[in-house]
Amino acid sequence: MKFFHTYYLFSLLLIPVFVLLYALLLKWKKKAYRSFGESSVISQLMPDVSTARPLLKFIIMMTALAFIIIAIARPQTGSKLDKVKRKGVDLMLLLDVSNSMLAEDIKPSRLVRAKQAISKLIDRLENDRIGLIVFAGKPYNQLPITTDFAAAKLFLTTVSTEMVPTQGTAIGAAIEMAQKSFNFKDKVRNKAIIIITDGENHEDDAVEATKSAAENGVYVHTIGMGLPDGAPIPILNKAGIATGFKQDAEGNTIVTKLDEQSLQEIASVGKGTYVRASNTDVGLNKIMDEIDKMEKKEYEAKTFSDYEDQFQYFVAFALILLIAEIFISERRSKWFRKLDIFGEKKSRKM
Repeated sequence: MKFFHTYYLFSLLLIPVFVLLYALLLKWKKKAYRSFGESSVISQLMPDVSTARPLLKFIIMMTALAFIIIAIARPQTGSKLDKVKRKGVDLMLLLDVSNSMLAEDIKPSRLVRAKQAISKLIDRLENDRIGLIVFAGKPYNQLPITTDFAAAKLFLTTVSTEMVPTQGTAIGAAIEMAQKSFNFKDKVRNKAIIIITDGENHEDDAVEATKSAAENGVYVHTIGMGLPDGAPIPILNKAGIATGFKQDAEGNTIVTKLDEQSLQEIASVGKGTYVRASNTDVGLNKIMDEIDKMEKKEYEAKTFSDYEDQFQYFVAFALILLIAEIFISERRSKWFRKLDIFGEKKSRKM
């Protein structure tokens, strides 16, 4: 499934805002009721007032709104699958997700800036295939080599420093994992690795792993995320707000610096290019210019050539919910009061 107008999906962010406003309204109502007297007395004076029904109606309205927004975004499913011939390169992106990538010498942070650049790179790809490996103390294959660029973007949004439990920077292990993703049966030099990291390798011999890749015809490029002067590593709470900086055993603030020399050596051994990121340019465009010059390999890919709209189902669901909301009264009828389907009598006794 894909959305024809993906930007309309940002409207879903309105729902949490409405929920917050509704919560504030309920709080104001409770405060207003208390000004008239005890809640038990007020409930006896207004026996037909329901507390559960307005909440139910609100939930139905928000669900209907979500369906309407999704319908406006025009969800579509592929209806015709064709086999096509493409010529491109196989590209593996190795993204460092160690805690040092939270440093903010590259704004808004090294990791966020890297993800933004990768997203733009995916938009630039046409006939190539792409894969994604995240690494810290250990590498994890986040996305095998694919032509599904939408999936690549989706997986990219989930990347964070919390997804790899073992801290460190195992660049060599990530390179070895990337090599296993390639098909070396052919002799076409259409394979490349791009390593995006601050270069502080503490785990293994990345240069040896790069030599092995180069011998197999894989180009290895590196992008240095960070500035030579370095920056402290922020400690983030659950809301993503910095509450302090990481310290060593002696209580000194840890400053993470770009290891430019190591990344230059890896790129040199891998017959690739090294670029140092800045606050204005990460450097992926320069590397992609080099990749565009590489030999291309022809491969067969399956792709949907025709899509069918599915928005009508979401519109139908929204209409059903809105009709149901109209028939639900905010006040309890005598008949429904006897049934007590919302369990309000029990809640009042408690």
